[in-house]
Amino acid sequence: MKPDDELCLCFHVTMRKVQNFCRIEKPRRASQLSECGGAGTGCGWCRPFLQRIFENQQQTGESEIPDSEAYHRDRAAYLEERKKRGDKTD
Repeated sequence: MKPDDELCLCFHVTMRKVQNFCRIEKPRRASQLSECGGAGTGCGWCRPFLQRIFENQQQTGESEIPDSEAYHRDRAAYLEERKKRGDKTD
């Protein structure tokens, strides 16, 4: 995923914004990333990725996320699965 690709598609929070938030604010828990433009508080798709970014930044200062195309495709499948289960997506 490129730095300016949206990580949280619900609130249009980019990868760069989350990484900068981690670097500057130094959150102590992954849940504090929600303070970065509401990331992770919408449909929930990006929460595992936010957790991964948080853990990787804590250890190495870097993060691993799939490329943008795969990320969007997998999110669409995630939302479809939630819809089938009857989960609320907004």
